Amino acid sequence: MGIALHCALSDPYLDSQQTASQRQLAISIQAMVGEEDGHAPLNLGLILDHSGSMQGPPLTTVKEAAGRLVDQLSEADLLSIVVFDHRAKVLLPLQPVSDRDTLKRKIDTLKPSGGTAIDEGLKLGIDESAQGKQGKVSQIFLLTDGENEHGDNQRCLKLAQVAADYTLTLNTLGFGDHWNQDILEQIADAGGGTLSYIEQPDAAVAEFNRLLTRAQSVFFTNAYLHLTLLPGVRLAELKPVAQVAPETVELPFSQAGQEIVIRLGDLMTDSPRIVLTNLYIGAQGEGSFAIVSAYIRYDAPTTDQTDLQSDVVSVTATAQPTYQPTPDEQVQKHVLTLAKYRQTQIAEQKLASGDRQGAATLLQSAAQTALQMGDEAAATVLQTNATQLQAGKDLSERDRKRTRIVSKTQLQ
Repeated sequence: MGIALHCALSDPYLDSQQTASQRQLAISIQAMVGEEDGHAPLNLGLILDHSGSMQGPPLTTVKEAAGRLVDQLSEADLLSIVVFDHRAKVLLPLQPVSDRDTLKRKIDTLKPSGGTAIDEGLKLGIDESAQGKQGKVSQIFLLTDGENEHGDNQRCLKLAQVAADYTLTLNTLGFGDHWNQDILEQIADAGGGTLSYIEQPDAAVAEFNRLLTRAQSVFFTNAYLHLTLLPGVRLAELKPVAQVAPETVELPFSQAGQEIVIRLGDLMTDSPRIVLTNLYIGAQGEGSFAIVSAYIRYDAPTTDQTDLQSDVVSVTATAQPTYQPTPDEQVQKHVLTLAKYRQTQIAEQKLASGDRQGAATLLQSAAQTALQMGDEAAATVLQTNATQLQAGKDLSERDRKRTRIVSKTQLQ
């Protein structure tokens, strides 16, 4: 077991006549394990909304999806279930997945009632999951179909940070069309997880299965990317660090001198985390020279090891007296991925301020960016919404949520 760490510049060649050159550095980080390793045992926590609005097919399919998860977990895994309306309670205390029929019968007792207090569910769910994190990959699935009408959204964000500090990965699932996409996205981003959108009840099982498959591919946790910028190299001033895969997230970082630390969270075997940094490289004279060194610090729950470190990777650039551009196509695609996300974000801000034409123009730009990177599904969603705004029509809640999802991910 170990870490695959690869770095690539948007163009490894520089013009030696320029005083500074801007380049994007893509850093791919992935867990590497052998076939004999299986998957790490899970500590899975479900936090499920059972408010009155979940009555009927929504709650029925959520219970079915949770029951299917029970069937797919192993006896080495732990499971806890917290449910909430305007209050929260423990439906299933943290326990090994042994008597599956009993667990599923307990899930089946869930009935719809009351309002919605997401923070109450989060607090209790984090407390329950934290008890089982030793030696496990800890994942929380938070599902809701509504606004946090009886709760405090700022408390939700603080609790998401608590979950991250406990190395509990927090994934959010918005069910239907009336949940707050800003808050669920911020919870998932802060909690190191992913935002999912369940448009129709019959999609719940597939979405739960997708998240479980992702969780089962996690082998390393609490990962941090450490970068050392060599003399003459600096980060761009505005939003210089972002993740572009498996979903797009603006990443906070800490910096002390030339040392930069970026929290990544979980590392998976089935898909790399790809971080894109925006650098300015000062003139160094002709020839090749190092600009950045990188390594990963991480934990391995299965062997109960913490503070492990990958090999250090050095990134070099070459200054040419006669500059010949040599763009890296894969890095360029990562740059487009981030551009699609940021164009869509600005479009949403313009729409919120009442600038429909400005929003439509930016959605069209985002659609063109999506086409450039081969993301035709996103291009269709973004162009359709731009056309609606240009025709004087409002975007539905479903339109807005689809826009948010395609801005962050590439649909399969």
